[in-house]
Amino acid sequence: MKRKRSMRVTDQVRQAVLNCGKTRYQIAKATGIAPPTLCRLVSGERFISPTAFDTLGEYLRLRIVVDKPRAKKGR
Repeated sequence: MKRKRSMRVTDQVRQAVLNCGKTRYQIAKATGIAPPTLCRLVSGERFISPTAFDTLGEYLRLRIVVDKPRAKKGR
């Protein structure tokens, strides 16, 4: 059975921005990230700096969860 591929972290952040209930302008104003930069991130046109990524993650209260790979049966 094939394992379902996980969403990339950047895709998860995009989804969090879209689903948080705030406008991109509100998020940009609260985080200090320029609105055009945030818009390009959400549209997939551009990545943001690690510092901005951290700031956005803190604002959205995101955390990274690492899944351990499952052991293969029969080996």
